[in-house]
Amino acid sequence: MPYDRSTRDRAHGRAHDREHDREHSRSRSRGRDRGQVAIEYLGFIPVLMLLAMAVIQTGLVAYAAQQAGTAARAGARAASLGMSAQQGCREAVSASLSGRTSCTEARGGDTVTVTATVRIPSIIPLWDPIGDAHKTATMPLDH
Repeated sequence: MPYDRSTRDRAHGRAHDREHDREHSRSRSRGRDRGQVAIEYLGFIPVLMLLAMAVIQTGLVAYAAQQAGTAARAGARAASLGMSAQQGCREAVSASLSGRTSCTEARGGDTVTVTATVRIPSIIPLWDPIGDAHKTATMPLDH
């Protein structure tokens, strides 16, 4: 039987056409999905922003507590030497928190106890419900 080249070419052509159609449909679906990842990232950005703000606010709380401890020790040291506890407190904290710091002293026998209060700053403007950091230090009076 003679070899019919046209039958083989037609069969090969149909297979080639089917493969071409599959690739074409895949590339069309890829084209439709092309911006999907960008849209998903845009939806995730608010979550990342809230997380970043929470981390920063937590850092501010820790920093205010550390500064309150420093202020209480400095105020107690100043009061034990006969100086103003309030002035010692304000000089001990950073400039950004000195206006947010107050100290009270209580003398009892041979000691002085100073309680420093630092109002915790908020990173959200016009919203300050965070509260205060309180630390206490006691020192013996210097005679």
